Amino acid sequence: MEDKTTRHTITVEPGGEEFQCREDQHLLEALKAVGRRLIPSGCHGGGCGVCRIRIIGGEADFKVMSRRHVTEDDRREGIALACRTLPRSDMRVEKAPRPPVWASRTPSRGQNQSESGIQQSGVNR
Repeated sequence: MEDKTTRHTITVEPGGEEFQCREDQHLLEALKAVGRRLIPSGCHGGGCGVCRIRIIGGEADFKVMSRRHVTEDDRREGIALACRTLPRSDMRVEKAPRPPVWASRTPSRGQNQSESGIQQSGVNR
């Protein structure tokens, strides 16, 4: 059984500001717990896309993210939502810009925006 109380150091670039995050916390939850606002936030549930980050280094697991806010191409480029990201190692992240055209990210009729479960991915750059 994995110890979910393991803490990892998360570094937010540029500037190198750091905070600690447990493996059972998403990044925004850890920031809120220490009263810091290094990453923009909105709903804290994956619905608004405000907390888009690019993972520069480290490994994480991800709760399901809406394809409206994070496409498959985005994921391949290390983009994720901080409210859906659970660290599995020390990480380096930076704020990611919002996509230029939100309308083009709306799923087509019949396309499911989200599924249940946790996705696992590692980014080592």
